[in-house]
Amino acid sequence: MTSIQKEYIIGCVGKPSSGKSTFFSSITDNAAKIGNYPFTTIEPNVGITHYIAECPCKKYNVICKPKYGNCNNGYRYVPIKMLDIAGLIPGAHLGNGLGNKFLDDLRHAHVLLHIIDISGNTNEKGEYTTNYNPINDHEWLRIEIEMWIFNNINSNWSSVVRKSKTSDISISKLLLNQFSGYGCNELMISKLISSMNLKDSVDFSNWDKTNILDLVRQFIKIRFPFVLVLNKADIMSESSDSNIVKFYEKYGSDHEIVVASSLAEYFIKKMVRQNYIKLVYDSNNYNYSSFITSEDIHNEESHSLKLIDDKLKSRLENIKDMVLFRHGVTGVQDAVNKAVDLLGLIPIYPVKNIKTFTNNLHDETNNFAFQDCILVPNGTMVKTFLKSLHIDLEKNLVNIETVGGIKISENHILSKQMNVIKITTVSYDEKK
Repeated sequence: MTSIQKEYIIGCVGKPSSGKSTFFSSITDNAAKIGNYPFTTIEPNVGITHYIAECPCKKYNVICKPKYGNCNNGYRYVPIKMLDIAGLIPGAHLGNGLGNKFLDDLRHAHVLLHIIDISGNTNEKGEYTTNYNPINDHEWLRIEIEMWIFNNINSNWSSVVRKSKTSDISISKLLLNQFSGYGCNELMISKLISSMNLKDSVDFSNWDKTNILDLVRQFIKIRFPFVLVLNKADIMSESSDSNIVKFYEKYGSDHEIVVASSLAEYFIKKMVRQNYIKLVYDSNNYNYSSFITSEDIHNEESHSLKLIDDKLKSRLENIKDMVLFRHGVTGVQDAVNKAVDLLGLIPIYPVKNIKTFTNNLHDETNNFAFQDCILVPNGTMVKTFLKSLHIDLEKNLVNIETVGGIKISENHILSKQMNVIKITTVSYDEKK
């Protein structure tokens, strides 16, 4: 059964000097007060970013007012947590560097953004060099995660064998007990069993270290999906372009890859906050395609932007040429969206008034529509969604409608096309 998390967390991983912290700072509102977000606590290494999805307000020509996040030109900015995971170097599973903290933080993330210095100007420890092959970075990072989990599972394998022979425990329960410390759930274990074609009759006493390592590798594919972020694309090195090609050749078929410049994104956001530039958005998606300065506009609006000096102008032009012209975008927001998409999440908009899409049954003004937006796995049944809202189906008669007043059952599947629903509940006690 599909399960709905109370919150989802994107983890940023990478070696020192990969630009990980810059990426994190460029995409999160780390200074925001927790009261503005639907989360319990914000730790120092946790920030809030946003998944951007199409908001139905534009389709239905209503004005929305999100409780959390915001809406801009028909695009909904849905808050989601991001974790800045401690920098990693080879040997982390042996305790090298901040290895123990890295591996402990890793358990809390649902999907990982691996921030990679694509310029080749830093080695595996984050030290300055030239012509380093960054494709090594993803290989040894995966090995570190594999060895961390493998060493733990392998050291306890005799217990797995004993329990499989002396108790009636199912293979699902047995593996869940072994992998539960890594933040997995029953659905992940079900996928693991299916992908390896395992049966309850499997004889684990015949398994050697190679079999156990295969199990761990398959588990990692399911539990820790990666988006590879090829960062520092603005740095023109001898090998940066060829490094990008190498990544697509090796990982393009089974990994999401994003070419990015987090430093450019960070600087652009800073210039917007300081009122030096105004972003120009693409009408077909959520990304900005360029920006303008006071020199680019010759009307009253130009007075709202500060004048730029030659040094600032040169830096902005460099970003236009090296990042926006070459790659179209900085890639930072695309990386976040791909991470959420990799989890298979879709936005659902529960309302109380299916005509005005508001939370007021008697509101006919079309104001404050689509206040709530909840991310759920694609394919979630309505009844699973109701349970996540703490609606007890055994104690309540539930009436569910979608756009146009069309009634749907609790077994209906939610999707991007079916993501606006009205929920009416009446307790059975009230019906008596």
